Amino acid sequence: MIRTLALIGLLTATSAAAPPAAEERPAITGVSHLAVYATDAAKTRDFYTRVLGAREGRDLEDPAGTRYYFGARQFVEVLPLPPGHGPSRLAHVAYATADAAGLRAWLARHGKTDLSPVQRGANGDRWFATHDPEGNEIQFVQAAATDNAAVPGAISGRIIHVGYAVHDRARQDDLYRRLLGFRPYWFGAFDASKVDWISQQTPDGRDWLEYMMVGPGSDVPLAKVDANQLGVLNHLSLGVRNMQAAVTTLYRENRLSPRHDGPQMGLDGKWQANFYDPDGTRIELMEFGPVMTPCCSAFTADSPTG
Repeated sequence: MIRTLALIGLLTATSAAAPPAAEERPAITGVSHLAVYATDAAKTRDFYTRVLGAREGRDLEDPAGTRYYFGARQFVEVLPLPPGHGPSRLAHVAYATADAAGLRAWLARHGKTDLSPVQRGANGDRWFATHDPEGNEIQFVQAAATDNAAVPGAISGRIIHVGYAVHDRARQDDLYRRLLGFRPYWFGAFDASKVDWISQQTPDGRDWLEYMMVGPGSDVPLAKVDANQLGVLNHLSLGVRNMQAAVTTLYRENRLSPRHDGPQMGLDGKWQANFYDPDGTRIELMEFGPVMTPCCSAFTADSPTG
């Protein structure tokens, strides 16, 4: 009963404020990239290129950074850690849109004020930035590439979700669910009386954002949210078709990162394994769909298929 009531609450929490008309908004189709800070460029390069098999590329947004591509449109952006920066290594999260200029104008019409100008990269990508209610920088990227062809040798060619620490679900929902139209997907926790993870898919795709809940109502007390915990919470997930095959490849080719755990069955019924970059950011491998009934709640939308 607790889980049933919790699900009802999650699905209806923002129903009092009707979202703007969806047909007006340019499509938000999935995850573009995750940007993180790093302290050791050589060790970080080894992790993303040798362990995960990503292709190194020039950062078209910040000349001080480096991109590690898993597909033609999806990558991790690594930036040097700024002096005096706090414990979090999360720089920003970016979602894919079909029309960056149109989405920026749409957000401005609906009251969003902290919008950067639309920028254009040398490869034709367009993007702009804003912030969510908890201060996380989020970007919306209109990629010039027409498909997301996988990088040869990468352990995965597909980013399927991103997650980051959230303290106040209602405030975040006001942006992600009410304004942008993200759609409920699944939620769960180790303790049925709490909620630790709340997943919602992008409005026009199957990639998802995972609220990693901290503080009251979750299993993660605020006192525990240190640098190590933030590296676990603020993460990216790569989709794989077969976890056994993916992890076997890493073992066989001696590509395991020094810190790793799994594979294990997640409470969502999906196989997962975790790897950590040299600064502790978690990169999760996850099978695209569940292989058993999930804990805590049913899926309310179709899973990615690759």
